[in-house]
Amino acid sequence: MEDECTNRPYVKTPEGWVCKKSEGPGPFVTNATFKNPEGHTVIWSSRHHRKHHNLLDSGTDSTWWAPGAIGWWIGILFAIGSICFAAGAAPGYVNWVGNELDGITFFVGSIFFTSAALSQYFETVNTQQTPKSLLLKEKLRFLTWEPRRIDWLSSVVQFIGTIFFNISTFFALNSTLTIHQMNHHVWVPDVYGSTCFLIASGLVWMEVGHSIFSWKTGSLSWQIALLNLLGSIAFGFSAIAAFILPLTGQPLNITIVNLGTFSGGVCFLFGAILLLPERTHPD
Repeated sequence: MEDECTNRPYVKTPEGWVCKKSEGPGPFVTNATFKNPEGHTVIWSSRHHRKHHNLLDSGTDSTWWAPGAIGWWIGILFAIGSICFAAGAAPGYVNWVGNELDGITFFVGSIFFTSAALSQYFETVNTQQTPKSLLLKEKLRFLTWEPRRIDWLSSVVQFIGTIFFNISTFFALNSTLTIHQMNHHVWVPDVYGSTCFLIASGLVWMEVGHSIFSWKTGSLSWQIALLNLLGSIAFGFSAIAAFILPLTGQPLNITIVNLGTFSGGVCFLFGAILLLPERTHPD
């Protein structure tokens, strides 16, 4: 049998395995069909393989309590970070706790986002690079360079975005900053972070749907990708509207700032919760 795939996925296959079909957006391969030497068809999908065939997963079947699985921690950490951002922008919260605690809420949320994004990177680089059925042992990896993998690229961009949110929310704690300093140290990294989130969620969206446009409402992975994409769009609108006008000293539109941050946090929260059943779901 001859290999019929122009672009091959990163997964390594043993001698005798033939790639019959591959698909994905642009140069990325997110889905492939193989034939093994016995003539059996083996379907490989990037996200499903990563979520169900990972070196950092203890193998527990529990959905809601699995501290031995990296995917469980990703969901929990993202959920806590999302709650912080949604709470910080919730109506009445700042009046209840005050500006200082409100700012701390956002900063703490950004730390949880960074922890989740770093965990997601480790999950990505420790996806087993052989078909699941082979049960071959592989070494743990901590740092890789795999820009041809759409999931690797997404995890790196998202991690960078969380660092920008760390910077933005940290400087926002300083109430003595001038308007120029607020825009430079808070608004600019906020925009960069939101842009990174939008790019990362767009890449995940294409990974799950294997193209720019897809409609798979019955898929948990697709639902998660959609929620994260919507959340990133909401964060983007919030970031743009947060620019401080020099003449008034007020944000461009405080309503959009709070609404975008709150709705984005809620979308990320539901997406994070769905990560838990996704790890144990056969989809």
